[in-house]
Amino acid sequence: MPVVETSDLQRGARRFVKDAMRAPLLEQQRELELARRWRGDGDERALHELTTAYMRLVIAMAARFRNYGLPMSDLIQEGNIGLMQAAARFEPEREVRFSTYAAWWIRSSIQDYILRNWSIVRTGTTAAQKSLFFNLRRLRALINDTGDGAMTPENRALVATKLGVSEDEVDAMASRLSAADRSLNAPIGEAAEAEWQDLLADDRALPEDEVMELRDSGRRRAWIAKALAELSPRELTIITERRLQEETVTLEALGDRLGISKERVRQIEHHALKKLRASLMRQVGDPVAAGLIDG
Repeated sequence: MPVVETSDLQRGARRFVKDAMRAPLLEQQRELELARRWRGDGDERALHELTTAYMRLVIAMAARFRNYGLPMSDLIQEGNIGLMQAAARFEPEREVRFSTYAAWWIRSSIQDYILRNWSIVRTGTTAAQKSLFFNLRRLRALINDTGDGAMTPENRALVATKLGVSEDEVDAMASRLSAADRSLNAPIGEAAEAEWQDLLADDRALPEDEVMELRDSGRRRAWIAKALAELSPRELTIITERRLQEETVTLEALGDRLGISKERVRQIEHHALKKLRASLMRQVGDPVAAGLIDG
């Protein structure tokens, strides 16, 4: 397999840019004609002419994002994908400029690529966070807050208001943008006797604590099951619907189902709770301390 020199790639990229910038611009009517031929007849020559004319738009848009540390050639490639998506989705009957429509798709494609590759940690999952990522530096420059340190409360509040995000999100994004990714396997210090991952705290419970929790949970379930078995069918229905479901059923709804008044449902519920407490006290001694019922 032949080896492609870096200089050859660079010359190829420069030649591509020059060719793209020499491509003639299109009048609006020519745009619409080409779009109709591509959309209606699948004319690939029309698609080629339409997209070639706006390669310069891709290059200009990619240049706006060259400071995010990613290769310009990759940004242009992603912009071309956005351009092709715009050509596939463009509706000429709306009679808008294709360049205006394509600019949105090109920018979106490049921004999504940057967010996927700027850091190994996922960044900007919502539209507001995406806007924060791409506008934070610009807004900080406008208010002369260009340091790498923490933002002042006033500046943080100003940016949060302008971009529609919380101040905590602004603070977190500022920290992310001011620090590069670091491998957890990177050595600490020159001696390299430890790695950064050695400083991470493990929040998981100890194995013996997990075993004890499993045993205690099993015992609590057995106590509760035995106490519920002492209830009558109607009492069990009311306790289940009123106390053991995520969405509590109202007294009135239960009364309608059981054919009794809501006051009678309340009385039965109260009596059933007393029976449960008595049963648990016989089994445990102190159900409140055991975490089985509220005090």
